[in-house]
Amino acid sequence: MTATAIDVETVPSYVRGAWWTPDPAGARGTEVHDASTGELLALVSSDGLDTAGAVDYARTVGQAELGKSTFHQRALLLKELAMHLNAQREELYAVSARSGATRTDSLVDIDGGIGVLFAYGSKGRRELPNSTVIVDGAVEQLAKDGSFLGEHIYSRIPGVAVQINAFNFPVWGMLEKLAPAFLAGVPSIVKPATPTGYITAAAMRMIVDSGILPAGSLQLISGSARDLPDHLDYRDMVSFTGSASTAERLRAHPQIAVGGVRFTAETDSLNAALLGPDAVPGTPEFDAFIRSLVTEITAKAGQKCTAIRRAIVPAGLVDDVVAAAGERIRGRVVLGDPRAENVTMGALASREQLDGVREAVQRMLAAGAQLALGSLDAPGVVRADGSEGTSPDGAFMEPLLLTWPESDADALHNIEAFGPVASVVGYTDVADAVRLAARGGGSLVATVCTNDPEVAREMLTGIAGHHGRVLFLNREDARSSTGHGSPVPHLVHGGPGRAGGGEELGGIRAVRHYMQRTAVQGSPNMLTSLTGIWHPGADRRFDAGHPFRKPLSELRVGDAVRSDLREVTLEDIAAFAETTGDTFYAHTDAAAAEANPFFPGIVAHGYLLLSWGAGLFVDPAPGPVLANYGLENLRFLTPVAAGDSIRVTLTAKKITPRETDEYGEVAWDAVLTNQDDELVATYDVLTLVEK
Repeated sequence: MTATAIDVETVPSYVRGAWWTPDPAGARGTEVHDASTGELLALVSSDGLDTAGAVDYARTVGQAELGKSTFHQRALLLKELAMHLNAQREELYAVSARSGATRTDSLVDIDGGIGVLFAYGSKGRRELPNSTVIVDGAVEQLAKDGSFLGEHIYSRIPGVAVQINAFNFPVWGMLEKLAPAFLAGVPSIVKPATPTGYITAAAMRMIVDSGILPAGSLQLISGSARDLPDHLDYRDMVSFTGSASTAERLRAHPQIAVGGVRFTAETDSLNAALLGPDAVPGTPEFDAFIRSLVTEITAKAGQKCTAIRRAIVPAGLVDDVVAAAGERIRGRVVLGDPRAENVTMGALASREQLDGVREAVQRMLAAGAQLALGSLDAPGVVRADGSEGTSPDGAFMEPLLLTWPESDADALHNIEAFGPVASVVGYTDVADAVRLAARGGGSLVATVCTNDPEVAREMLTGIAGHHGRVLFLNREDARSSTGHGSPVPHLVHGGPGRAGGGEELGGIRAVRHYMQRTAVQGSPNMLTSLTGIWHPGADRRFDAGHPFRKPLSELRVGDAVRSDLREVTLEDIAAFAETTGDTFYAHTDAAAAEANPFFPGIVAHGYLLLSWGAGLFVDPAPGPVLANYGLENLRFLTPVAAGDSIRVTLTAKKITPRETDEYGEVAWDAVLTNQDDELVATYDVLTLVEK
């Protein structure tokens, strides 16, 4: 098929705040075709694109604009963007169908990507401070008198996040990397794969038209960007998804190898599904295994980095697994153009991709594999108009299952056919199953189907070090599970070895990937000023009125109140024991309490002291404090006996306004001391306070 540069649209890039396409009189672009029909859809070219200018624009305009907002403000923008894209999903589904994706495939890509935006929009507000710095871990005392402290903080990297994505998830691939980088405050340059980059560009146009994201926070390069790493340095990060060979070329680039550019990769993965010896035909675990295997070789036509490539089963069940999978495929899989009704499996993304999968299968057959299900011949398909026949220009392929007489064949554990292909191989015992799974050389995910806790434990301890994620399916979770092949934003996505050695997602962990951890040392007052969190030893204000009378607009970190002493009596302890039913011997039996090495005799309940502490610091009249919603970091340090006294010192430690509500959270540093100023208890009181 041929076309001139003016016959079809060129997929645009979006750089430096504007849409860009190459000069029509320039070099011809790469052709992109409809996966089902072979129709020419578009040309892709970046000839003449100023990649250095795009990097500079991100570092200057993008960094400056994102730096104006806090984590919570960025999180709200992610939520707003998710809602905007969610309202336009149908348009993206129509574009996605051209890549051979069924509606279900498109849901995984498009709705999955939007779901990541929603997740980070929520987690950013729930788990991060309403500021621009994250404090990591506890404060370290570096001087005996408390005048010199150290701690760790995360702050955003000062450069750009370059995100190079694979062809199989053109929307999810962009959004799952964008969300944590944006939340961290780092601008992104997205480079999608050429075969499906037109889908990414369609989503990008919706994003740009919304006007939601700050200037410079997101740019798109459609086409080749081989010179992009040349313009990066230690301030920047490259996140890559694709083949291991391309990842290795990137790792070897001077700016990455020696120039300090951060680099993370998610690459090839010969993922496994392991069937426990207890999961025989007729059990829920066997059924779950078959459902998962068939789903993973047919969803996205098997073009998923998380797809099951090796089904490792008891040697005596190989034929049963093939037969059950074949029955399910014949009963449920309708191959054809995804725009036709009832089609459940579409084409591969391109003819080139089809040729690559066929070539890989041929190599596996030559290495000893046997074709147990399916054919390499051109299959019959359902066309877009509902008619049946072949599609000579389409990239269709039947689901294939291979079996291996030799379970240790190198090709089984080294060759990945990135399509609707899986191998079924037998093991002799659980230790052998673990060994075969590990031969994948490092994988993104493994599924274990068993209802035997001992089998599960042996498999987990054996394979965890070789996998980024392990899913256990049994009769209790098989229906509710998100599935083998579905990374979720809450958990890390990545794996060791041939899987790339990187991590993506994982909740707030992914945000930290785009941040620098720095050890900060200084006085309590200095660290309080730098982090916005009060540190023990920093100044406190006791003479500015009771802090519970102050709304957030007036309350300041360091505002404090110190109570008078209150004496504890035996009658108080006995009354609390009787009222609560907590008659533990340390509070009721003098002889037993004295025999305990921790207590001087009968002592007050810890929760009695906490209750008294609240009574000592609370201001009872209605005011800005709306509710107490918890305690954190509670420790009891010194027992309090009858005759001792306690007092509480309460200090505003951290103030977190909510962007969308008329109140915010305040964490108060609470310290209980006795009449000798010994520490009795330390904890944080959490309250909701009106703005």
